[in-house]
Amino acid sequence: MSRVLLIYPYFRAKLDRSIFRFPPLGVGYVAASLRHAGYDVGILDCTFMKREDALEQALRSRAEVVGIYGMVSMKPDVLWLARSLRPSSGLLIAGGPLPTCDPLSFVNDFDVVVRGEGEQTVLEIMREWDDHGDFRNVPGIVFRPNGDAPRNDLFQEKGREPAIFTGERPLRRDLDGISFPARDLFPNRDYIAYWKKKRGYAVTTVFTTRGCPFRCDFCSNAVFGVSFRERSAENVVDEVEQALFAGYNHIHFADDVFTLNMDRVAGICGEIQRRGLAFTWECLGRVDSLDGRLAALMKSAGCRRIYFGIESGNDSILSLMNKKITVAAGRRAIETARSVGIETGAFFILGYPGETDETVLNTIRFATSLPVDYLSFTVPYPLPGTPLYEKIQKNMTKEWRPPNAPLSDHVLTFRTEFSEMKLRFGILKGRIQHGLRKKLGEAGPNLVRPFEKLTDHLFKLMR
Repeated sequence: MSRVLLIYPYFRAKLDRSIFRFPPLGVGYVAASLRHAGYDVGILDCTFMKREDALEQALRSRAEVVGIYGMVSMKPDVLWLARSLRPSSGLLIAGGPLPTCDPLSFVNDFDVVVRGEGEQTVLEIMREWDDHGDFRNVPGIVFRPNGDAPRNDLFQEKGREPAIFTGERPLRRDLDGISFPARDLFPNRDYIAYWKKKRGYAVTTVFTTRGCPFRCDFCSNAVFGVSFRERSAENVVDEVEQALFAGYNHIHFADDVFTLNMDRVAGICGEIQRRGLAFTWECLGRVDSLDGRLAALMKSAGCRRIYFGIESGNDSILSLMNKKITVAAGRRAIETARSVGIETGAFFILGYPGETDETVLNTIRFATSLPVDYLSFTVPYPLPGTPLYEKIQKNMTKEWRPPNAPLSDHVLTFRTEFSEMKLRFGILKGRIQHGLRKKLGEAGPNLVRPFEKLTDHLFKLMR
């Protein structure tokens, strides 16, 4: 059986200010599936590595098969690794969100591109590879037939077979039957040290569901699809115990909408308490799926913080985004969580297509008026396969690249009514207003108002 190396090519950009660093669970799930079937598999998580060191380690592994995870921010490094490893690798596989929704960007540099969930797909690819079989037997992939060498003009050449898509693979319904991620293959000591330095506790992630039933305009559900599949409370807490045993003491539940099924969340909280587990946790929630009863139960089970994707402080823009929430619901959710002692975080987008100066300023005013512990502003990122991407595709000016501006780590990739500089100014303004209000406490709103009025005026003057 072939030896397999799975690579997570995250290399921190110089100006990346995000503190979020989590083990790549998607890669861990695929590794667990392969190992369960008897394969010798390793994970190369590049989160704490330099590019050249990661390439050297990949070459030193002498793996016959290399799989590389890809998302928009990783694309240049994914392709660099593939081209660097091509001479020494027998089979190159791409997978993850971006290869799923844009496989033709990868098929020239990889032998096989996995679309969607990878656990069973990669296992079947390996079986066909080891048995010298036919990849056409594997649903959920795109590949070049007949072992043709990668060529940029293959689609245009007459008489040659184009890339083959083997059809969609059905989503797996029984999530409890999937092996837990191979956490022992992650650089756990590095993650634990990183988080203890940043926050004083060690954070890792757990998925308790897959998918999201909502269709927000900007959101990509490429891998898990527009679905909502749940794990049982017992199965979830079994994995939590495994993570705690590895040395972590804080869990980030990374589901798109952890709180959607409030009865299920209550069941998880009850199972945590029944087992007497001592750890803290945080999650992502929707503003319309939290009430006081659930918030109190979450707090008693160790919940420290809830993050909400509110995205705008203007109801008309929320409607354009297809968020199906209101500004008022956003404020209620924040206040509900805080009323029981749970910290809150909120995410907002500035400069969405269809916005005006006033709607952007509405969002900044609203966001900075919220009593949140963490506040994030970003520009719109049109991900392939999303309605937002389809709307502005003709106005795309560049692919995402690591930012090079000293005051902002955001990059505008399409033509819009707002310049990149103007949106960066808006983000900086929002950060300062939020920071001042937190620092000044109850006196904050009155003391911050002169700064707010001045910067509102400057924002409107900018183009």
